[in-house]
Amino acid sequence: MNVNITEEEGQILISVMDSGEGISQENQDKLFKADSHFTSFGTDNEEGSGLGLLLCKEFVTRNGGKIWFESKEGEGSTFYFNIPTLPK
Repeated sequence: MNVNITEEEGQILISVMDSGEGISQENQDKLFKADSHFTSFGTDNEEGSGLGLLLCKEFVTRNGGKIWFESKEGEGSTFYFNIPTLPK
């Protein structure tokens, strides 16, 4: 896993990249939607429901940022979010 944090143009950008299973296109379309629950299994057969990502989306949105991701099945995923910096 690789985590990067950068500050640019009044915002902080955080990215988290893994080299896991990736997310199928079908599940990518469901990922940030509360009404489309699904379960998946990771590289160590751990179970994931996406609930943590819904909570992250809520936190980021309430703090004026946005969250998004890129994923390729079989190659891994990178999740990004940004939030505004505090005025100096």
